[in-house]
Amino acid sequence: MKRLKKKNLIFLTLGFFTPFALKTAKVNAGAFGAEIFCTMRDGGNDHESSWDAAYSYIKKQKGGLFKVSPKNAAAQITETVIREREKFQYCVEYLDQLHPNRKLIRDINKEKKRKEKEAKDRERKMMQLEENNQEFSEETFERYSY
Repeated sequence: MKRLKKKNLIFLTLGFFTPFALKTAKVNAGAFGAEIFCTMRDGGNDHESSWDAAYSYIKKQKGGLFKVSPKNAAAQITETVIREREKFQYCVEYLDQLHPNRKLIRDINKEKKRKEKEAKDRERKMMQLEENNQEFSEETFERYSY
């Protein structure tokens, strides 16, 4: 019975302190991710390369079973920049690119897929027409034969 109580006490203690340990790692990863993003942007790099570097660092530092989503990583960077405004004052202007209009992106992707499908359909119809024309071209028509 005492063993069971000791095990329960150990698990309870671990369960209580583990979230605090994970939270600080997450905060530190977000802070350094923000530093990477802002430094690269301030250095003249484009948004994509800066975002990829910061996001890959945050993903790597998070560890664990579940990975950080891009939306969550962008939120971490934004929180850090806002929380430490004096340190990252030059970076505020780049924050809007971290949160793109997802509906607009979805609509653009749908339109792109629709155009690709139309192009394939047109190509398929042209192939069918060419096949039909080959059938007719093999036959000879005499102009005045009735």
